Amino acid sequence: MKILIPIKRVEDPECNIRITPEGTGILQEGLKFKVNPFDEIAVEEGLRLVAKHTGEVVVVSIGGKETHEQLRHALAMGASRAIWIHHTEPVDQMSIAQLLAKVVEEEKPALVLMGKQAIDDDQNQVGQYLAEYAQMPQATFASKQEALDSEAEKSKQPGIVLSADGAFVSITREVDGGLLQVECTLPAVVTVDLRLNQPRYASLPGIMKAKTKPIKELSCAALGIAPSNHLRIQKLVKPAPRKAGVIVPDVASLVDKLRNEAKVL
Repeated sequence: MKILIPIKRVEDPECNIRITPEGTGILQEGLKFKVNPFDEIAVEEGLRLVAKHTGEVVVVSIGGKETHEQLRHALAMGASRAIWIHHTEPVDQMSIAQLLAKVVEEEKPALVLMGKQAIDDDQNQVGQYLAEYAQMPQATFASKQEALDSEAEKSKQPGIVLSADGAFVSITREVDGGLLQVECTLPAVVTVDLRLNQPRYASLPGIMKAKTKPIKELSCAALGIAPSNHLRIQKLVKPAPRKAGVIVPDVASLVDKLRNEAKVL
């Protein structure tokens, strides 16, 4: 089985995020970058699936050469090889999905696993667009399949279940009031949620092996796509500073403030 996993390079949320003077972007100087956490969960799940069913995990990313850092991280985790689509200009979600659809057409994976959204723009659109462009069924927001008895079992059990004959994929997604099980035929696109698994750390041997694993370079022209960007950021603003808490002397004062000031009672 071949599993294709798109990954995105995003700002590390632990860094001090600063807005540009004109308020339309983020200052890149001094920032650290990482694999989008949702995508890292997809890589982990793909590795668990191929460990159980055999196959390979192929990661793909769009961007400048700096994305090699994130591709190498996924390779160090255990992915077999990587594909780099070289494009340095801003691109919208539809164009990203169109580029990925061309990679799907070339690679012919049995399963496309990807994060449900990126933490930098929170668009949550590429997976759905990709399923449409690639004409594949989709199952979104895959979460943990079931509660297991031990942490050891949790670390080994995939949250996405493949049928014995490899014809179907089954996921469990969280919905209002409970869980919903979704099953679809393969090949398919599956987007993953945060509680699906806990990604592994890249081991030292994995980091060393990643240096020799191949990264295939593709261009937008070679894929026959002219990327566009219909999204324009009008204004970015910092969240309002949180007000200091207030210490109240007794329960009666607390109830009074909740009723008359906060208006929550």
